[in-house]
Amino acid sequence: MGYFTSETFEFLEKLAANNDRQWFAAHKMDYENFVREPALDFIADMADRMESFAPHFMPLAKKVGGSLMRIQKDTRFSRDKSPYKTNIGIHIRHELGRDVHAPGYYLHIEPGACFAGVGIWHPDADTLFRIRSFIAENSEKWLKSRDDAAFIANFRLEGDSLANPPRGFAKDHPLLADLKRKDFTAMADLEDGAALSKNLLNDIAEKFASATPFMSFLCGSIGVGF
Repeated sequence: MGYFTSETFEFLEKLAANNDRQWFAAHKMDYENFVREPALDFIADMADRMESFAPHFMPLAKKVGGSLMRIQKDTRFSRDKSPYKTNIGIHIRHELGRDVHAPGYYLHIEPGACFAGVGIWHPDADTLFRIRSFIAENSEKWLKSRDDAAFIANFRLEGDSLANPPRGFAKDHPLLADLKRKDFTAMADLEDGAALSKNLLNDIAEKFASATPFMSFLCGSIGVGF
């Protein structure tokens, strides 16, 4: 038996169509039964798997403050004031990371838009400079991790990039396209059926493990354990 079911997708679709606090309150048990509890079960089981290939990353199966991201949206600076996210977000952080700007593993469950992700999204300026410097100084190692066969069989590099070369780096550097990156993330699309499959844990664990060269390089670039 898998973790997420057709009822999970049905809840998320209905939430998208009825994104208000009154509807959510009336369907709170559906959220608990079809979203939060299976997500926490998945996280707990993933902790056992990741110990073997990424022991410094911490899948935390907690209702609040763990790897399951809050379904409530922060609408303070958004034009869209709908109060709830219409996806399940599971973010497995590094043991030293307090937010999404640290290295991490991510699973996104949303009807028609499921994916797995790895890397560092929107690192702060100091972290970004350290990653770029490490790439410039360890070009061969970066290429080996970026182009690893198992990694690229599962993931593609994604994220924003600068229009111009970053300050402090040669304009003719052979890895300029990578040095211009503002995000060091990679994504793997998932079919809805895979998200609902009993093989989800194995599939995601294998994908995460295949990103070991990439994640190891990023952790090394900012001086944290992998």
